[in-house]
Amino acid sequence: MIREIEIENYKSIEKLTLNLGRVTVLIGENGCGKSNILESIALASAAASNKLDNEFLVSRGIRVTDPQLMRSAFDSANLTEEIKIYLEGISEDTKFECAIQNDNNPYSNWYINKETDIDENTRNNILSQIASRTSNLDELPMNFLLSLQQAKVQANKERIKMLGLDNFLIYSPENYILRAFEQEGQIQPLGINGAGLFKLLKVLSIDKEKINEIKQRLKIIGWFDNFEIADDSQTLEKSLQIKDRYLDPNIDYFNQKSSNEGFLFLLFYFCLFISEDTPKFFAIDNIDASLNPKLCSKLMVELVDLAKKYDKQVIFTTHNPAILDGLNLDDDEQRLFVIYRNKLGHTKAKRIFKPEPLEGQEPVKLSEAFLRGYIGGLPKNF
Repeated sequence: MIREIEIENYKSIEKLTLNLGRVTVLIGENGCGKSNILESIALASAAASNKLDNEFLVSRGIRVTDPQLMRSAFDSANLTEEIKIYLEGISEDTKFECAIQNDNNPYSNWYINKETDIDENTRNNILSQIASRTSNLDELPMNFLLSLQQAKVQANKERIKMLGLDNFLIYSPENYILRAFEQEGQIQPLGINGAGLFKLLKVLSIDKEKINEIKQRLKIIGWFDNFEIADDSQTLEKSLQIKDRYLDPNIDYFNQKSSNEGFLFLLFYFCLFISEDTPKFFAIDNIDASLNPKLCSKLMVELVDLAKKYDKQVIFTTHNPAILDGLNLDDDEQRLFVIYRNKLGHTKAKRIFKPEPLEGQEPVKLSEAFLRGYIGGLPKNF
């Protein structure tokens, strides 16, 4: 798991440090930089895989623009500077850092200018091993450099896996893609907008315990009773047959094309958290999309439980105050941050702790504290 991220010179982020929990929620007004935080992590993940072409970045949920404007444009001198990202796990030994550069020429790609090096003890061990099996001293420097590079690549792979940084994605499911089960994107098992959901459901259905857990958790929607997966190989039709508990039992199930969109969003989220094939660390932009406010609160409780059960780490963004009422800020694994821009326009973050009630008064819900402006995150210009 990742405990700390440091970002420098990325879009509205001039310099920012954020200490994450297992479940982290970001709130703040439009354009404050919430999504920029998510994108910087996705950029580090892409750098760790040495895949920094624009097509790859877009498929990860990054809003790619001109290279100059991917940097902080508060000072024109920054437009040629590196983007720097540092991530640290639970222990200081588990960390990854990179400096990413672009020459700003047309059609040019980003490249890694610097990344995490191996420690001095490892260097000395490699040198001793190479020296012991190299008879020609003239070959020693080249052999050492080659072995050093191989060790560096392997060490980074291990770090990235321990951090859960490999395959970090910013999910933003879309209604029409969730309904179109025929679509399967280039990212498997789930694309950032929801492509691949049907296939993942089929894979999950092999494990009766997991598919039953999905069905049970979907019952937070009052009308839901059951679903069946239909895959007609002759007609190539793929559908989810959904049962409404209020309908006549003799009436056939309806399919995902006529289903409530909130149901499809919940189905996507539960599959994402329960599957072993989905990333260990990911983000969901606008987790409240298409959901009733009270359902938002309950969903947060469910997703926190799933994150702990299936060892996932997630960052949510939201504009819906009801999401906050599903958080338990007494649990240090659940963290809430207000993201804002200071007087210079730089993106900053402030951690919010559980509000202490005034003597003799009832505690204020987090949603109310948000709406009343007690914790920030609201526009101040009107």
